[in-house]
Amino acid sequence: MERNTLYKFFEGLTSPEEEKHIRQWMEASSENRETFLKERTFFDALTLLSDAVPVKRKATLGQQWMRAAVVGILTLLGSYFYHHWPLAEEAIAMQTIFVPPGQRVNLILPDGTEVWLNARTTLKYPVSFHTGERALELDGEAYFEVAPNKKHPFVVHTARGKVKALGTGFNVDAYSSESTFVTSLMHGSIQVKLPGDPSDGLLLQPGRKAVWQEGDSLLHVETIDDYAVYRWVEGLICFKDKPVSAIMKEFEKYYGVRIDVRNQQVLKYSYTGKFRHTDGVDYALRVLQKDVSFKYVRDDESQTISID
Repeated sequence: MERNTLYKFFEGLTSPEEEKHIRQWMEASSENRETFLKERTFFDALTLLSDAVPVKRKATLGQQWMRAAVVGILTLLGSYFYHHWPLAEEAIAMQTIFVPPGQRVNLILPDGTEVWLNARTTLKYPVSFHTGERALELDGEAYFEVAPNKKHPFVVHTARGKVKALGTGFNVDAYSSESTFVTSLMHGSIQVKLPGDPSDGLLLQPGRKAVWQEGDSLLHVETIDDYAVYRWVEGLICFKDKPVSAIMKEFEKYYGVRIDVRNQQVLKYSYTGKFRHTDGVDYALRVLQKDVSFKYVRDDESQTISID
């Protein structure tokens, strides 16, 4: 895959066909996925420095590589200062990862915790966990397999609430742009707490989920009745007798588009099935058209899909 094509994708300038081709290439092998992540890191480094230091709009490729090299040096220095001067931790020792629409990312944190990040998710975490809590910040959806460490609890901070664990597997759905907050426990135990709650929050057991919706003052505990929804970590979007309105919301979340359903008859239907992330929203809509009669028009400039 050419670097220029990937950078065009990172900037959100690719067509739906190019996006699908890139996703298929990334899913084809672990080597491709590693290359993608490396190029993403390099692209973010270029963006970071161009934001921090005024540069000419038409920089040469050599100048871009030079700026990236400077960012690499700054990153190494940041790591050095973090280990030798703890006071610098807050300023320079955080790593940020953003997952573009229609993609997912799998990574290992410095403590050995394995994380899967869903589309349009941002994760901020320190380059190294030293003392106290292993704290990180999440905006979006992630699944965590936490490395056990009783002395240093693992804490996920979101705009909606906080999740605390020692060694366990759980899913957190906490997009700041959405009006819901859901934490689902697969194994182990976790504490889930809303901002401003003076108590210790809820203690979840496996097979349960803590749910908050806008307007609620408390978290509610529910039984997980469909584990297929968590197969997003495998690159699958699964629906079980789900209303089309809810499916469109999922497409908006995964693919970063706005879907305007003008044909109200469409909303009366429910659907059971699954799609791969890499199939793209156009393919998913064409499959739905086989069971639900509708037409749609996509405006790539405004990233809007109108369903009639």
